[in-house]
Amino acid sequence: MNETITDLTVRFPSDDDAAASQDTEWCEVLADGERHMIRFHDYHEIYDVPGLYERIFHDHLKCQSPEVVIGLLGEQLERAGVEPAGLSVLDVGAGNGLVGEELQRLGVAAIVGVDIIPEAARAAERDRPGVYDDYVICDLTQLDGDDRARVGAGPPSCMTTVAALGFDDIPPRAFAEAYNLAEEGAWVAFNLKADFLERVDESGFRGLIRRMVREDAFQPMADRRYVHRLSIAGEPLEYVALVGRKRADVPEAWMADAG
Repeated sequence: MNETITDLTVRFPSDDDAAASQDTEWCEVLADGERHMIRFHDYHEIYDVPGLYERIFHDHLKCQSPEVVIGLLGEQLERAGVEPAGLSVLDVGAGNGLVGEELQRLGVAAIVGVDIIPEAARAAERDRPGVYDDYVICDLTQLDGDDRARVGAGPPSCMTTVAALGFDDIPPRAFAEAYNLAEEGAWVAFNLKADFLERVDESGFRGLIRRMVREDAFQPMADRRYVHRLSIAGEPLEYVALVGRKRADVPEAWMADAG
């Protein structure tokens, strides 16, 4: 199938080539007369092309995670009588700012984005200027003093991470390090592929999240199973959105056990 944005053409694999697993999916992009094959997890290449991320994941593959996860957060804030405008949010794996934009629509006034690739920050500034008060490019597992101060400024009273956990994008340790920067009692909203929570899971998240709940480090308040997006073969990819409160930091030993 071909889809065009002015001089940008995106071609998705034929049925014979569409059986790739989620972490190896790809498409072909024709831009400025040059043809490229781009894996969906090659975010640095996708973010460099204005509109390409939205065209692939939202227009064609019907991704709805930013709306679902932030919508679930909004429901729980309203139930608790908490005004979004009073939150300071750390958006982990912020990408080109889709989640930040949803947070802004919710009424959040203070948002810091963090990602590991410079292309993400450039895309956020290009596509959604003004959404983030600060945008930090860093490896959360190797924070220096300056980056730690910027990411943990406040400290955050809310942490979000959407469509970024698993598949080696954000490993359990990076998630836990960001979680530990949030204040005690902070709101936490994130999503994971349903398989990561329900079956044998090599990502480490199933064990970490269950331990956080069991040991009262994380208090779940709401969850929702939904279709994150379609695969390139048109099959629904089911995720689980979770919203809760931070009750304690994640100890180093738990991070080590999660790999």
